Amino acid sequence: METAQSQQQVAAPGAFVAFARFVLCGGGVGLASSFAVAGLASWMPWALANALITVVSTLLATELHARFTFGRGGRATWSQHAQSAGSAAAAYVVTCVAMFVLQQLVAAPGAVLEQVVYLSASALAGVARFVVLRLVVFARSRSRAAVTAAPVHTTVARAAAPAGPAVLCRAA
Repeated sequence: METAQSQQQVAAPGAFVAFARFVLCGGGVGLASSFAVAGLASWMPWALANALITVVSTLLATELHARFTFGRGGRATWSQHAQSAGSAAAAYVVTCVAMFVLQQLVAAPGAVLEQVVYLSASALAGVARFVVLRLVVFARSRSRAAVTAAPVHTTVARAAAPAGPAVLCRAA
């Protein structure tokens, strides 16, 4: 049983490594998203552009996090996409509120100020998303894998142990 658990722990990266991967994957997607939102916002309302980009970037980032960030190596499940979407919806609210506050405080903010505010709000929401994804969304798959691996290993260990007549009589 200990072997299965230690193998599972090796497969799952530590918090520091996972956070570094999260920043690289999620941050890269987030940075590209900020430029995409700015570009789309010139053709449509900012909130709609942010919503569209949030949906696309969430799908992409969830796949990247499932494959690389949290050590699963496979595709994200529909359940993980749905849970990740919940945390992305909260991030969407944070970025919208930040941009709304900016619009209330500054009559005509420039593109650079908008990017600074948007990226700052995204970074804050990103840290909260990391915690949710690591402890809730992708933690369940690690827990299930460890639970299913333990009985298989235990069964193999029992089958390998010799059972003499004395042991069998006591068990009866």
